[in-house]
Amino acid sequence: MHAYVYKSLRKADTYVFLAARDDFARLPEPLRGQLGTLQFVMALELTPERRLAQSDPAVVRTNLAERGFHIQFPPQPEPRRADA
Repeated sequence: MHAYVYKSLRKADTYVFLAARDDFARLPEPLRGQLGTLQFVMALELTPERRLAQSDPAVVRTNLAERGFHIQFPPQPEPRRADA
């Protein structure tokens, strides 16, 4: 399965994976508004063996097949421990 990756220029470290290149119509309008301009980053093949830095590739493939898109949000900061 092919995926086309875009980064949000408004939301730092937020990426959009699309099943079809430049198919922004798949994104719900409120989400498009929040993300702002999307800049193409890369095209990649999502094979079962493929590893991704921040997302589970199986979840990405499922979302692309069912919705046509997947959103990768920035990682959540780890909670600070009270004794730290």
